[in-house]
Amino acid sequence: MRIKAVVFDAYGTLYDVQSVAAVTNQAFPGYGELITQIWRLKQLEYTWLRSLMNRYEDFSVITRDSLTFTLNVLGLTFNGAVFDRIMDKYIHLDLYPDAKQALTGLKDRKLAILSNGSTDMLNSLVRNTGLHSILDATISIDSTKTFKPSPRTYELIESNLDVKPHEVLFVSSNPFDACGAKAFGLNVAWIERVTPQAMAAELAKADLVRPLSMFKALRMQMDEFGMEPDFRISALADLPRLMTADA
Repeated sequence: MRIKAVVFDAYGTLYDVQSVAAVTNQAFPGYGELITQIWRLKQLEYTWLRSLMNRYEDFSVITRDSLTFTLNVLGLTFNGAVFDRIMDKYIHLDLYPDAKQALTGLKDRKLAILSNGSTDMLNSLVRNTGLHSILDATISIDSTKTFKPSPRTYELIESNLDVKPHEVLFVSSNPFDACGAKAFGLNVAWIERVTPQAMAAELAKADLVRPLSMFKALRMQMDEFGMEPDFRISALADLPRLMTADA
């Protein structure tokens, strides 16, 4: 294959969604990890349910609604200032430590994000973390009025970057996204940050399963759709080496 563009998922791939725990725990001591995991699970669930119901709202609305659900279901009282402070973290998420170096090592290809994030959320996040000077495009699925893994979302890569599916390497750590991209016909590199062996070992030594461990089991293990990614890598740092082999 000859890859002309490397396209990244944002949330959970370039950006660590677990970094919101810093503010959730500050706002609600002792509940930070539980809030973080329920919030992310409901956020993803709402994208899929709204897509199926043809009741699209952009990702900023979904993120607010899923946070409201989480705080209410846990019986936590909050005011607007606390809520907005937690929400603000979504435009200041932490980059994975190897993200910038990996992107810089791929600068001979077109580089882009394709994300469920709303246009405003993504542009703010990319600017706040300095990726705007590295990326060629930041693509939101807003125009499709549906969310990944709908095939319509992956079509945006060709229309925005002028590359064919076989010329694209799509990179995601989210199994549902990796499967969706593979089903569409893209080359896919899945970041396997938690192996089944590591997951089993983590659960075996725990007397009580932590919310983060449950999240890893539910949302960070490859799904059984019969669609294997082309590449399994352990970190973003593996990508430049992978692309060197393609040169």
